[in-house]
Amino acid sequence: MIKYFQLLIITLLFFSCADKTVTPEFAKGADVSWLPQMEATGYEFKDEEGHKADVLQLLKDRGMNSVRLRVFVNPSSDPRSGHCSKEETVDMAVRAQEMGMDVMINFHYSDSWADPGKQNKPQAWEDLSFKKLKEKVYEHTYQVVSAVKAAGVTPKWVQVGNEIPGGMLWPEGSTEHWDQLGQLLNAGYDATKAVDERIQVIVHVDEGDNNEKFVDFYDNATEQGVKYDIIGLSYYPYWVEKDYTETIDDLVFNLNDMVKRYDKDVMIVEVGGLYDQVENTRNLLEATLKAVKAVPDNRGLGVMYWEPQGEKSWSGYSLSAWQEDGTPSPALDAFKKN
Repeated sequence: MIKYFQLLIITLLFFSCADKTVTPEFAKGADVSWLPQMEATGYEFKDEEGHKADVLQLLKDRGMNSVRLRVFVNPSSDPRSGHCSKEETVDMAVRAQEMGMDVMINFHYSDSWADPGKQNKPQAWEDLSFKKLKEKVYEHTYQVVSAVKAAGVTPKWVQVGNEIPGGMLWPEGSTEHWDQLGQLLNAGYDATKAVDERIQVIVHVDEGDNNEKFVDFYDNATEQGVKYDIIGLSYYPYWVEKDYTETIDDLVFNLNDMVKRYDKDVMIVEVGGLYDQVENTRNLLEATLKAVKAVPDNRGLGVMYWEPQGEKSWSGYSLSAWQEDGTPSPALDAFKKN
């Protein structure tokens, strides 16, 4: 009789545990790809008491648990528009993991910046046939992700292309040639999954509040059989010359529409506000975090600030979130609250 009750209790415990769904940790993080170059040029990051401090610890203290790292193919040594090689990315991934942070690898498929206004092929790939170009996308993706994993870090996410509403690797991979763009994106996806099936692949478009742009892009991606796990969005009210209060409702609608329309998770992989408008930027971040967290069924996965530590005197970038004295902007406390 005792054995019967013991078996019954074990059975009940098993099914009780099996019924519980595990909610993934909400990603709160930042692209910090300038960090090694900032440190190499002698820039000193400080805590609120004015003591020299590790940037990743400062971000972690503000509630961040993830980093995003861009990768260029054959970059220059320019501190602001170069670096981000495979080797440097591996080093940063290891450093982030040692801090207890998850890692996203962001492939630009270029020797420098790729964004909606430019998607230049790496110089070494310029004269390749389309077949060879596709092979290079697979090879480069596989080599970088494999190198990161061999160093003991399995990226949680890999982003195939950076802000690609017009495609990538122009002209062959532009949206004027969607059949070819689809093949290039799938080459990146296949290479990532060949390293580790658990890595989630992101396809990323800018203007996260612009539903029409997203529907056009992802309808075409669906038609071409593009494989991906997550829809990545940028959200910068500044670049559309509006305050976040004018665009946040559109972002909320688009996040929810993407999930319903394509049955994909969503993630803000870039967000930012003006460094010298601290209260407004903090409010922007709080509203963005709230919008993503409110997506039903935990399908809003997270929010990443783009280069908060890229203080303007070093980077020239006005949408960083760092102060002139080397300390974090209070705007980043939004991540702490959420």
